[in-house]
Amino acid sequence: MTSKAEQRVLQFCHGYDGPFLDCARQYASLFNGSGYKVTTVFLTGAADPQVAAGCASDEVIFLEFSSKAIRGLKLGAIRALRRIVATRNFSFCIAHRFKPIYIALLGSRLPVIGVHHAFGDYQRGSRQLFANLFRQRLSLLGVSDAVRDDMRKCLPKWPAERIQTLYNRIDIDALQAALVPAADARQALGLDPQAWIVGNVGRLHPDKDQATLLRGFAQALPGLPAGARLAILGQGRLESSLKTLAAELGVAGQVDFLGQVADARRYFKAFDAFALSSDHEPFGMVLLEAMVAGVPVLATACGGAVEVVEGVGILFPLADAGRLAQGLQHLAVLDQGQRQECAERMLARLHQRFSDDAVRSTFWQLAPVRALTAEA
Repeated sequence: MTSKAEQRVLQFCHGYDGPFLDCARQYASLFNGSGYKVTTVFLTGAADPQVAAGCASDEVIFLEFSSKAIRGLKLGAIRALRRIVATRNFSFCIAHRFKPIYIALLGSRLPVIGVHHAFGDYQRGSRQLFANLFRQRLSLLGVSDAVRDDMRKCLPKWPAERIQTLYNRIDIDALQAALVPAADARQALGLDPQAWIVGNVGRLHPDKDQATLLRGFAQALPGLPAGARLAILGQGRLESSLKTLAAELGVAGQVDFLGQVADARRYFKAFDAFALSSDHEPFGMVLLEAMVAGVPVLATACGGAVEVVEGVGILFPLADAGRLAQGLQHLAVLDQGQRQECAERMLARLHQRFSDDAVRSTFWQLAPVRALTAEA
């Protein structure tokens, strides 16, 4: 038998945009000290040495397919992956999102652990049929219990141990070291140095429901410190309508639409509170980023956000602007000691559940992983 030191794990990613570069790093870091080497393959995106350095892998390959080229049967991508697999001793594949899972199963004979970052990936009958066809080689992970349960509902005949949860995680020390101090962060973002500021980071998209955030902020304003402001970082197709709504609510002068901010998580100390109003958030990495910065958080009580925030922050019902407003007013009266206690609780939660070390331990105990590595 080939020694484990010579074996590799194939990590197959759709691309490295948005949070997915850090997802690649997260999964590569699971194998630190294991004896396995990690080859990360990006299906789309131009070759980039900074990306290669950022995903913490032993080898990085950019296939550089266009979105158009991976529609339909994806035969070119299947052939390209088959060539990679033929020249390396892979034990199994970790594939992120459905297209890489599809290509990995058709382009190799490897066992595949499919990682899903969103709801509804197996609601289509065709995808259910595909998953059932390859169920002997396929195991599934959701980034939260909420995503896991959604997949179990769509694939009811699958054993529960074949569809499990592996939380997203964060490199706490690295992010803490990268954080910009509060005053400097406000200056960089062009924010009022004296105001009490609510932060929100995300696409301006219906899924993020910044409309409820604007309504809640408007209702909360009479009970917030004088001069309070809402800072929204992100861009998207709803920008114009959200600005119109802010004007209709009479808060346009108190809301800062800052657009897309590169590496926004470095600036979270600019905020006095962080609000995530998404509907059915699969996980909510921005919540972890706010928690690392010690910023009190409130989030919609649905999806994976509940698993992150419950017990260390405030949850409010979906689309309930009134309860969101109450949460903001509660956070606004926290004294320094209470804020410090909140920050300590959040940091403890991060270390216990969402750190690289905590999730690495969980990963190696998962039934599919134990089965794949038992003979190595």
